[in-house]
Amino acid sequence: MDNRELLEIAENARKFSYSPYSKFRVGAAVLTEGGKVFTGCNIECASFGGTNCAERVAVFKAVSEGHRDIAKIAISSDNSEEDKQIFPCGICRQVIFEFGMDIKIVTGYSKGKVFEYGIGELLPHSFTGDDF
Repeated sequence: MDNRELLEIAENARKFSYSPYSKFRVGAAVLTEGGKVFTGCNIECASFGGTNCAERVAVFKAVSEGHRDIAKIAISSDNSEEDKQIFPCGICRQVIFEFGMDIKIVTGYSKGKVFEYGIGELLPHSFTGDDF
């Protein structure tokens, strides 16, 4: 699956966002090494600590179904349609890194510019299980 296709899936997942407070809809699509795709959207809560980002929802869905072999994660927001990039927050970067130092992050817009970064580029000097 190419990056544009994965971004289209993330864009579709964004439609299910529950974001009544920020009004900032985000969708994500996780692609496993085996070619399986898991989607997620941001889900907000009035108690903001209970909010979950789209990336973590998608990663948790993959892992909860036995798929830890994550290859790529595409991320889409309402701003993505203007060829602006969106990046995972710090917590999401740490969760993504937990499942692989070589995972690729795809941003952009499926009908516009598409960018790809390694999670290590976005989270240098990360904290891992080797640190304790």
